[in-house]
Amino acid sequence: MKLSLPILFSWLVSLLVPVVLVLISVRILISPLFLQIEYNTPGFPSDPYGFTKEDRLHWSRIAVQYLINSADISFLGDLRFPERQSAPPQSCQFMDDCTRLYNARELKHMVDVKNVVKSAIWVLYISLGVIAGLGVWAYFAGWLADYRRGLSRGGWITVGFIAAILLFVAIAFGVIFVLFHNIFFDSGTWTFFYSDTLIRLFPERFWRDTFIAIGILAGGSGLAMGLLLKEKKKGSNNNPVRTD
Repeated sequence: MKLSLPILFSWLVSLLVPVVLVLISVRILISPLFLQIEYNTPGFPSDPYGFTKEDRLHWSRIAVQYLINSADISFLGDLRFPERQSAPPQSCQFMDDCTRLYNARELKHMVDVKNVVKSAIWVLYISLGVIAGLGVWAYFAGWLADYRRGLSRGGWITVGFIAAILLFVAIAFGVIFVLFHNIFFDSGTWTFFYSDTLIRLFPERFWRDTFIAIGILAGGSGLAMGLLLKEKKKGSNNNPVRTD
């Protein structure tokens, strides 16, 4: 097969589609709606240190707001436990930590998470811009079929990638969870006590369900894209064949 610019850019589109679908799914889940659904999921573990479901919804919504707004870490750092509540003793390095909702380690991690989220959103915007720009070029330059083929192929690549991830989630979620954090965060900066607020709000079950939800959204979108944009066969098989 002779390589040409349309073919090369078609493959670029295919590689960008999974990035876009996964990051759009992530952005959808960074929302109060997902928190509401997740905390009401049957069997979701209760907090052994006293947070009610209403407490979790209240504090987690503020954490999500921080990830997508322009505020600095004081947005979370100034939060205090209500009266007659405090952090468990093992989460208090200093006396003042017992009244703060988040300790210094948790606040540092949330800064890192916000930076990752901001970078991911920029990658999403750039990827969408490249795909849209190539689409316009394909339309006017006459290689729309290659572009369409790239989108469809990207949908199937997304399905394959998500299927592999979900298989690992089902077999060994802990391995995926550790690998993910080691890629995006410095070692030792993302581990906390079970009594720390971040773990109380977002236990491992929360992240397992998040991975699954991303898989459903991105994988489902990829499947739809692969099927709806698949190349139509030329001609018809219903025409009679002459033998003379």
